[in-house]
Amino acid sequence: MQLRQFLTATSFATTTAITTTIVAIAAPVNAAQPPRIDQQIECEILIVGGGLSGTAAAYEGLLAGRTVCMTEITDWVGGQISAQGTSALDERPTQREMLFYDRGYKKLRDRIEEKYGRLNPGGCWVSASCFFPQDGHEILLGLLREAEAEGNGKLNLLFSTVIKDLEITDGQIRSAIAITHTPATGAPPLNTFPLSQIMPEAYRYDNSERFTKTVTKFIPQPPKPDPETGLPVPRPANSPDWYVIEATETGEIVGLADVPYRLGIDPLSPREPSSSSKTADNYCTQGFTYTFAMEATAEPQNHQTPELYAQYAPYYSYELERLASFPFVFTYRRIHTPTPEFFETVDFSFYKEEEAIVVGDISMQNWTWGNDYRPGTSKDNLIYSRDQLQSNGQLNPGGWLGGLRVKTLSEGERISWGYFHWLVSGTTDSRLDKPATTAKPEEEKSQPSIKQPRPNNRFLSGLDSPMGTEHGLSKYPYMREGRRIIGRPSWGNPEGFKIAEIDISRRDYNDEYYKTNLPEDMYRKLRVAIAGLEKAAVISGDLDSAEIPVRARSTIYPDAVGIGHYAIDFHPCLVKYPVETPGNFERPGERRGQGQAYPFQIPLRAMIPQNLDNLIVAGKSVATSHIAAAAYRVHSFEWSSGVAAGTVADFALENAIAPFEMVDDLPRQEPQLEAFQQRLRENGNPISFPDTSIFNEDWEDWK
Repeated sequence: MQLRQFLTATSFATTTAITTTIVAIAAPVNAAQPPRIDQQIECEILIVGGGLSGTAAAYEGLLAGRTVCMTEITDWVGGQISAQGTSALDERPTQREMLFYDRGYKKLRDRIEEKYGRLNPGGCWVSASCFFPQDGHEILLGLLREAEAEGNGKLNLLFSTVIKDLEITDGQIRSAIAITHTPATGAPPLNTFPLSQIMPEAYRYDNSERFTKTVTKFIPQPPKPDPETGLPVPRPANSPDWYVIEATETGEIVGLADVPYRLGIDPLSPREPSSSSKTADNYCTQGFTYTFAMEATAEPQNHQTPELYAQYAPYYSYELERLASFPFVFTYRRIHTPTPEFFETVDFSFYKEEEAIVVGDISMQNWTWGNDYRPGTSKDNLIYSRDQLQSNGQLNPGGWLGGLRVKTLSEGERISWGYFHWLVSGTTDSRLDKPATTAKPEEEKSQPSIKQPRPNNRFLSGLDSPMGTEHGLSKYPYMREGRRIIGRPSWGNPEGFKIAEIDISRRDYNDEYYKTNLPEDMYRKLRVAIAGLEKAAVISGDLDSAEIPVRARSTIYPDAVGIGHYAIDFHPCLVKYPVETPGNFERPGERRGQGQAYPFQIPLRAMIPQNLDNLIVAGKSVATSHIAAAAYRVHSFEWSSGVAAGTVADFALENAIAPFEMVDDLPRQEPQLEAFQQRLRENGNPISFPDTSIFNEDWEDWK
């Protein structure tokens, strides 16, 4: 099917958007009765979402010998490195040099190198490893099968499958109803149509012209019999029979289960001193991106202008003058080159030269003022807030349709197709071209736009293309932010646990900005919060808050179960509706929170939602603030959080406890927590970086 046909065929689902609060009030959820149950599958661990965190959870669960069920809306595992097309590992130099990663993530890196004979077959400059998305899927699928055999576990993996309904009683998920879609007789194969056309049908029980549906009910697997007596081992009355792991890209199960969560910007506070809003804003989340692949050709290609291109053209830009180089942007995330050995020794500045591109090179595109789609209003936000879900009936039994605005998905697809056309045919730059005046028109004509056409490139589409889709876009958009749970209230966290900006940021809070712009009492509380070992002296008055040195490490958690390191990296929402409005601009102040972060930890409390005892949260939906989430979203973090989720599910089943019981007495000693942390370490899954202690503040050299 031609690109033009997709652009004209996309149908939009309309919804009513209203202003909403950010905290969900949980209530019991009873599953609606589906028209039929085609199969029933027993699980010890049900993982919803086959991205990196879901795959890591399955990997550890299988090695532990568990029966693992996993659902995935696409037909690839791997999320970021496969179905979302961002197959360029986001890593930090020091952690990479030390190879300080979880055992499964290190195997992933090793298998990439084994397959290609080098870790970076694309010769990209953004990462130490850029490769084909399908290879990411195949490598991870192989690792899961190996873990299944090695641990004597069992994997039930259902592709093209979504969760439609949950049965929740007495604080536990008792069952889950899923829908699998497969091509109907005579219909086009999977991956023919973009996601915006799939979602309205994927969450409905009835068959359609395109899809035949299979309805599955997931239920807990009965306890394994005692090896001596052969009888089932009884469990304590309130001990969960199974665990459900939320590993979706948007916090889908968080929304469906209706547990308390946040969406978008947190209000300004002593722990979020760089927030761009004095009040919360549900609608300003980070942008999402449909990636695509393009190939450098020897001859110019015939490029047809997509319909509505003129509508989106005012958005596209190289963004900054130092980035305004087509070779620079093309090689940024190059996933294939015929001459990878050549790019192992070139100087960084070389990537701005024409010689940096070789005929046959394939680039994956992911650019802020290109194919990022960054809505920020109640009219176009992608991830519905709780009030919006309630308004459009998705919180009713049987009403769940994925929790996303389909029209916004479609707009994101269109802007990506348009971005390719801008790269190859565009002649204007929305942010870098000087505005027209009438003062000296003859001089203006002599100053060409910084954007010149690059016709020697072709858009790669088809089921055998790098993205594996007929339309050429990634199977699922790259998501940078979703629903973020609010952890349970605890000592020091009366409103619910979360990881905040000041827990990880390297920002100098002695900066005059904070003293000038924060209310006096808020600034004083900020200084106390970052006092570290000097906190007691500040509170007692023995040390003036202005004399407090800047803390040079992240917060250390007694319940740490994983690690991560990445910069606080923003792709901010835009102010005007729609996104492509000429002259649109990023929300003021959003980038103040961005910058370098210290190596950080994943606390178990960030993975435990309120109200449900057998739901474990991994990936982007752990309890972070909007600013902290901008660092807690990349590849190795997702894997580490998944490792923690899969391992804690196994540990909790083995010991007949719920995860919250391992942290409910903090800061007092928790023996079961310590045993669990020891298991993680023994399995080769670190929970802290080398030399982590409250006395070590020498982290400036970590790059």
